[in-house]
Amino acid sequence: MRRLDHLAEQASRSVARRTSRRGMLGILGRLLVGAGALPLLPVARGAEGKGDIQPPSPTNGQRPPLNTGTAQDPGDPGSCDYWRYCAIDGALCSCCGGAVNACPPGTEMSPITWIGTCFNPADERHYIISYNDCCGGAACGRCPCHRNEGDRPVVRPSANNEITWCFGTQSQSYSCSTARILGVAMKEQ
Repeated sequence: MRRLDHLAEQASRSVARRTSRRGMLGILGRLLVGAGALPLLPVARGAEGKGDIQPPSPTNGQRPPLNTGTAQDPGDPGSCDYWRYCAIDGALCSCCGGAVNACPPGTEMSPITWIGTCFNPADERHYIISYNDCCGGAACGRCPCHRNEGDRPVVRPSANNEITWCFGTQSQSYSCSTARILGVAMKEQ
């Protein structure tokens, strides 16, 4: 035990001879700031939902076309060309077990959103669309859409679709995106 005490004392004295108090405080400060910034680093959180991975589709990745079933909402919600998806960026929830305005089971809709204004060809009006990310579970990855109509640089985050909007949810892992109608846009005068 005495030998261990002697080694610890020698190591402490050696460190004390080579460093100053200010230097040690600087090192300690950098360690604390670095440890505080660690959660801000981009980290893939896909491991949280490893049990939710879905098997490959028996139709070899192809899906049958969908239809909304109403003349006022024309198009295929599983296609990037659907009129509500004019500013979407991500996987479509309608291809991932959810719907155009609902998250798949096992995920939760983020309360934080980006918005866009899309033209409905059925009634020739513009609608305000809220794009909400569904968070939690495994990333879907099916039906990726990257439409940037009206996209703004990141200096205006509320109008940018390149950000994962999984804030205010239990999990920060992204699954898919929805497109909910908020209302009719006012006409320009």
